[in-house]
Amino acid sequence: MAYNLKLAERIQSELKGLPFVEKKMFGGVGFLINGNMACGVNKGYMIVRVQPEKHAALLKRSHTHPFDMTGRP
Repeated sequence: MAYNLKLAERIQSELKGLPFVEKKMFGGVGFLINGNMACGVNKGYMIVRVQPEKHAALLKRSHTHPFDMTGRP
């Protein structure tokens, strides 16, 4: 399954005005700011990089889960 292009377009729209770079990666697309991945799209899901100290709290929110492609999230 290809990644969700409409979701990628929505992210591009939100990042407009920021110095981001779009890069194909992990079978989807990643959005990098200052050379660091901030978010992306994998299949039908938005993936977001978060601060380690906020990770557990954010996972308690509905519709969230760890990004895991290899069995090691």
